[in-house]
Amino acid sequence: MSMTDLFEASGIHPPDAPLADRLRPRSLDEVVGQDHLLGEGGPIRRMVEAGRLGSMILWGPPGTGKTTIARLLAQAAGYQFQQISAVFSGVADLKKAFEQARMRRAAGQSTLLFVDEIHRFNRAQQDGFLPFVEEGIVTLVGATTENPSFELNGALLSRSQVFVLKRLDDAALDQLLIRAEAQEGKALPLTPEARQALTALADGDGRYLLTMSEVLFGLDTAEPLDVQALAGILQKRAPAYDKSREERYNLISALHKSVRGSDPDAALYGLARMLNGGEDPLYL
Repeated sequence: MSMTDLFEASGIHPPDAPLADRLRPRSLDEVVGQDHLLGEGGPIRRMVEAGRLGSMILWGPPGTGKTTIARLLAQAAGYQFQQISAVFSGVADLKKAFEQARMRRAAGQSTLLFVDEIHRFNRAQQDGFLPFVEEGIVTLVGATTENPSFELNGALLSRSQVFVLKRLDDAALDQLLIRAEAQEGKALPLTPEARQALTALADGDGRYLLTMSEVLFGLDTAEPLDVQALAGILQKRAPAYDKSREERYNLISALHKSVRGSDPDAALYGLARMLNGGEDPLYL
């Protein structure tokens, strides 16, 4: 086992690990922004308290904690955590994972199989999960940024609960910044206005916020940076927008609702975000 593996197994991250890894929550109580699922009375919290996990799909934007929640669920329920990615795994990898889970089950050990980007598996590959889920050989936790109703088999969805993770709000992002400052032992070199701009730039993505913060912690500056100076250091983030994916339909729907609801600020935001993402003005 490598030194990195030893750190990971002990729940301690190497001192040279990225800030986002060093601040990864060690318990479900430390996860921010998902209280509707993990807080008192939340559906995932109730599973943990009952000591029995059901298969589930975690649907949400990047940087909202899908992988972290899956790992902490296994830890809290006493399951063996096993992770594969639909981007890098094929049939052979799936067979190996299922065989390992079968052997654990024979030894009395439950397995939580976390499948990242589960929507990348084709329909036939998704069907391959069904017998192992039905027999209880694995408890499946899939993560996706795409609408499961469009991207996943109905048979797989019928055997899983779909939980929607929210984009992190300003309060949750500020919690991450406070933790980052405590970890680094110093405050971010930003004026209050620049701090707000940093949070807005993250656009609900906690991992991205911490990545930007790590850059700022490394600066040698005598005075706090204002908004203009911050913009000069951090590149403008490309908008989270893909004309062929779910984000397009979420935004056009939000734009329509804001226009019908006479909310000019929300309408202008949606319009600007879609145009910046390269949307055809005729479509709008």
